[in-house]
Amino acid sequence: MTWPDGFTAGFTAAFAMFWATLWPLVLGFGLSGVVQAFVSKDEMQRVLGDHGPGAIVRASGFGMVSSSCSYAATAMAKSLFAKGADFTRSMAFMIASTNLVLELGIVLTILLGWRFALAEFVGGPIMIVLLAAIGGFVFSKDIVDAARRRLAHVGADGHDHQAMVGVTEERQAQLERARWRDKLQSKAALADAASYAMTDVKMLRRELVIGYLVAGFLEAYVSPQVWHALFFRGHGVWTVLENVVVGPLIAFVSFVCSVGNIPLAAALWWGGISFGGVISFIFADLITFPLVLIYRKYYGTQLTIRLALTFWAVMATAGFAVEGVFSVFGLLPGNVGVNHAKSAVLSVSWNYTTWLNIVFLGVFGAMYWLYRNQKNFGGGDGLALDPVCGMQVATANAPGSAVHRGETVYFCSDRCRAKFDSDNSEAK
Repeated sequence: MTWPDGFTAGFTAAFAMFWATLWPLVLGFGLSGVVQAFVSKDEMQRVLGDHGPGAIVRASGFGMVSSSCSYAATAMAKSLFAKGADFTRSMAFMIASTNLVLELGIVLTILLGWRFALAEFVGGPIMIVLLAAIGGFVFSKDIVDAARRRLAHVGADGHDHQAMVGVTEERQAQLERARWRDKLQSKAALADAASYAMTDVKMLRRELVIGYLVAGFLEAYVSPQVWHALFFRGHGVWTVLENVVVGPLIAFVSFVCSVGNIPLAAALWWGGISFGGVISFIFADLITFPLVLIYRKYYGTQLTIRLALTFWAVMATAGFAVEGVFSVFGLLPGNVGVNHAKSAVLSVSWNYTTWLNIVFLGVFGAMYWLYRNQKNFGGGDGLALDPVCGMQVATANAPGSAVHRGETVYFCSDRCRAKFDSDNSEAK
């Protein structure tokens, strides 16, 4: 079978971008796993319940050291809110968790350059401040209270992050009480941290694959003229304004979130979109269509509409502000370096990236080994494997279970339970 030239070029470009960012992804997921396993969530919930500016700062700080997975961040923010945290502060945590984390900055630096990474860390606080300023007006008390009551009766759709990790609440509390020195020297504790990391990888694998493939094929098939027709060019401030408004709309229909949208951002930048437009697109990883459906499941239609529109406005405004600030200080990346950066990313050669990838592939192998042997090392407790997707499930809080051939099987989500029931009914 002979592939069309563009088809081969799309896969080649996608793999090259993945190869360029492999080691920071492993590093970021590993660090995120350690933080999720060892940092106390009770303390996070205790300090995020008020409306003061200090709570916003603390929410942002906790978000920065948590998982970068948009789905995990959404679930964690929901949990914080359900246990008493202020809604706006919970959303600030979610923004920080997906826009102010280490792996995102590293991947941005490699694919797009340090100015984009700096813009992410400048724009993130701008978004959080804007959200804090308008959240009290947009998210009225009656709507928020109704959403909190709804959470007491409505479960999450899709995979449940905490159940998949395979760390029970009792085990998590034990990890959080232990000294850091003891945790870092314990195979059981490290296995639990590895389980958090691997769960994030599994939850984001679809987004990562789609993100790299779409970016690769956009690079191979879409000409700059297409981007020029979609985004204004050469109209000064109006160009920036249109680009930052349209950027989040592209994110909404792309279905790709978290770190997975960085390759798409690179493809947009190489296609000629403005700096601010690319930044607003990256910020909009929390309003992709699948996530909006999850918000509706959690909080109801009315609050979800307000949340999505608020996020859109905040993300577009932050992208516009970042371009303005960078323009004033002469930090806007020029088009001169675009082709050089593009050719560097879209090539695979024997350089420092290759050596780092080899090292971190070994690190990933060690993480996977710890994860697979979590129970043998004494990590986790009360674990089972979902017979549909093969993910680890904590039996104490599994979203679903069934008795099959005299044994109880557990599921990570209602979706897997439904598929299991369907498959077994067809087999009969």
